[in-house]
Amino acid sequence: MLTEKEASLEREVCRADELTPGQRKIVFVDGRCVVLFNLGGELRAIDDACPHNGASLLTGRLEGSVLRCPAHGLAFDLLTGCSPASRALCLTTFPVRQVEEGIVITLKDGGSPP
Repeated sequence: MLTEKEASLEREVCRADELTPGQRKIVFVDGRCVVLFNLGGELRAIDDACPHNGASLLTGRLEGSVLRCPAHGLAFDLLTGCSPASRALCLTTFPVRQVEEGIVITLKDGGSPP
């Protein structure tokens, strides 16, 4: 069960049928650009900015659960949020889940952009 604070940071960002297995979708929520992924039924949400140089990750090549930054080829495992090469280099991730017919993310700090 969510705490009151967590519930206040939840945002419905799209309908579940807009993110079927194998798809990705960009959404804008509270000043943030977030990329949603459906990895075979497992949902993931990340900030669209690569932690290395801020490049958009939306069009990165996806190999299983590993996303490659289109700017420099850095790899990030969407299941852990971190680079397989260096666990110190991690994406900004958001808890995401399906609630009835919607996809909901939980913002970590009330939506202020980093």
